[in-house]
Amino acid sequence: MADYIVEAKSRKDLRNLAHNIRKLFGLENELYFPIVKLLDVLHLIFPDFNYEIVPDSELPEEVHADTDIRTGNIRIKESVYERACNGEGRDRMTITHEFAHYITLCFCGFQLQRNFNNVVIPSYKDPEWQAKCLAGELMVPFDLAKDMSAEQIMVECGVSPDAARYQYKKIQEGRWGL
Repeated sequence: MADYIVEAKSRKDLRNLAHNIRKLFGLENELYFPIVKLLDVLHLIFPDFNYEIVPDSELPEEVHADTDIRTGNIRIKESVYERACNGEGRDRMTITHEFAHYITLCFCGFQLQRNFNNVVIPSYKDPEWQAKCLAGELMVPFDLAKDMSAEQIMVECGVSPDAARYQYKKIQEGRWGL
């Protein structure tokens, strides 16, 4: 069960947001989303955005990065950042996921509320699902990847095999209006 609930957003909503973000950065025709390079310029567009690379010991073992929605600060484990700099898809996705939290909760201001009753919420109201979805759509742009195989997506978009297969599946579903 999720601790928080956000306003409903569909994959299509988040896909459109991803397209607009890519367009903002002039990346609407680029397959590879350069998240590591963008980290150093995001504050120019989003004044409250900040990130820091922290020693691995500063975050719990199971946490690779986190976002403080009150301050707009993202902390990234040093090992995750280094692997992302080396093009490791999983770590690039981790950083993009945290950027997605920043965009949805800090910049766009998707309404967030506590799930005090611990009710099961649908994925489209789950802030983790929304960040995962937006990150996937940023990393694998639907309109550019729609005719690619999962293997091509993995290589051209710089994502992990699991992310490539997942996005490929979602692209195929989306082609038929699902």
